[in-house]
Amino acid sequence: MAGKRADPLKRLVDAALALAAERPWATVSLADITARAGLNLSAVHAHAPSKSHLVRAWLREVDGAVLAGSSPSPKDSVRDRLFEVLMRRVDALRPHKQAVASILHGLTADPVAALCGWPALLRSMSWMLEAASLDASGVRGALRARGLALVWLATLRAFLADESEDLGSTMAALDKALKRAEPFGRLLDGAGRPPSQEAA
Repeated sequence: MAGKRADPLKRLVDAALALAAERPWATVSLADITARAGLNLSAVHAHAPSKSHLVRAWLREVDGAVLAGSSPSPKDSVRDRLFEVLMRRVDALRPHKQAVASILHGLTADPVAALCGWPALLRSMSWMLEAASLDASGVRGALRARGLALVWLATLRAFLADESEDLGSTMAALDKALKRAEPFGRLLDGAGRPPSQEAA
């Protein structure tokens, strides 16, 4: 644990999240993050050349937390598997809800940064598909990832507005978004069948 805490990138990510929870993300500078992490600018230059880099590093942490959980049963429907995986992602974000709101608001005000973050989101969604035992490779996988990204963004908006302890509104929004996605594209192709039986 001590080694992990000493990792400069981890320290920078933790500092960035703490500052984002305290004030608007747009007002947080790399110098602020460096000072909070107890590092110098040379460390930032080596490990995190931009705030966006720190956000992407954190998203990889979130991906890892989701993937560390047990895989949903392949006997479950595709929608149920995706529901379980995405709620696990919500749980990973929950301790940093204020930071998430701050960062997302900052991205909304910075379309260029938001556009640059889209590929990272799609990579995360590809891993979420794999966690749900869905193939994320090839053209079909890319389409699934894009569809799931839209489902996730709808869920995230509901999560940020959800003040309940049981996250009932978030779960309802996720279920609704998954149902709405079913008729479109190939996102839920093969629903109800184990992945090995899906059509090629």
